[in-house]
Amino acid sequence: MQVSEAVASRRSIRAFLDRPVDQAVLARVLERAQRAPSGGNTQPWHGIMLTGEPLQRLIARVAEDLPRGKEAFAPEYSIYPPELDGHYETRRRGVGEDMYGALQIPRDNKLQRLMWFARNFRAFEAPVLMLVHTPRYMGPPQWSDIGMWLQTIMLLLREEGLDSCAQEAWAVYSPQIREVVAIPDDHIFFCGLAIGYRDPDAPVNAFQVARAPLDQAVRWEGWQ
Repeated sequence: MQVSEAVASRRSIRAFLDRPVDQAVLARVLERAQRAPSGGNTQPWHGIMLTGEPLQRLIARVAEDLPRGKEAFAPEYSIYPPELDGHYETRRRGVGEDMYGALQIPRDNKLQRLMWFARNFRAFEAPVLMLVHTPRYMGPPQWSDIGMWLQTIMLLLREEGLDSCAQEAWAVYSPQIREVVAIPDDHIFFCGLAIGYRDPDAPVNAFQVARAPLDQAVRWEGWQ
C-alpha cells in the first residue's frame, strides 16, 4: 500500500467486526512505528495493549459509572479548550452531526445519542484497545511527538488491512481506568486507540468527513 492510499483510507472506525487481531501483526506494526519522529529522540510514548478478559474487565468497570453521567468524569487534561470557537468549534460540532445523521439519530433524540456515545467505552466493539500514557512532566512538544507516533501506527495498521479509532473520550474515566490497568502514578493518561477490522456495511463507517480547504490551514509566502 502506498502512503497516500493509507492516508486516504484511514478514518475513525466506529463499528468493528467480531474478528480477532493477530498479536504478531500488532507487534510488527508497533516495532515499525518506533521509527516515528520525536524531538531529541525522546520517544515519550507508552502504550498498553488490551484484549480478551483484561479489555472486558475495563469495559465492565467503566460501565458501572456510565449511569452517573458527567459526575463520574475526571479527565487529567482538558480534551478541548473551553474557549474553542470559530472554525474549530464548527468543525467539531459538524462531524458529530454528520455522524448522527448517518446513524439516523435526530438531534431531539437525546437518549439514543447518549446510548451511541456510550459505545465509546466499549471501544466500538473492537477486539483490541491500546491505552496511551506519558510522564506528567512532558510538555506540548512531547505530546505532539505522541501524536506523530499514533498517526504512524494508524497508517501502518492500514497497510496490514486493519483499522482504528483514536479515542480521547477514554480520558474522562481516567480514575476508573487506573483501578484496573497499571498506569504509573507519575504518568498522565492520554487516550485509547481501538484497533480491529472495520465493518464495511456499517453506515457510521461510510459518512463523508469534511476537511477544511487548504487556504484555511496553510499560507504561502515567497512563491511566484
